[in-house]
Amino acid sequence: MTESAIKGKIVKFVKDYFIKESGIVIDGDTLFLEKGILDSTGVIELVVFLEETFKIEIEDAEIVPDNLNSINLLVDFIKNKLNIATI
Repeated sequence: MTESAIKGKIVKFVKDYFIKESGIVIDGDTLFLEKGILDSTGVIELVVFLEETFKIEIEDAEIVPDNLNSINLLVDFIKNKLNIATI
């Protein structure tokens, strides 16, 4: 799976499930927690989505802002989990 495919799936999910009609504009570096896009329930929904979509297992210790707090952090995290080299 390519980086752009990973990013596309993540962006669509975040926009469809967390932003909806809120009018919040995000880019790759927008911090979800800082903008109020994700709360504790949202984090669980995000983790389930990532595990099901990318066929990965996310350990409890990996559920931290450094991995899940923006589009770019999520893409890097998923690439790492899938062992996709950064170009």
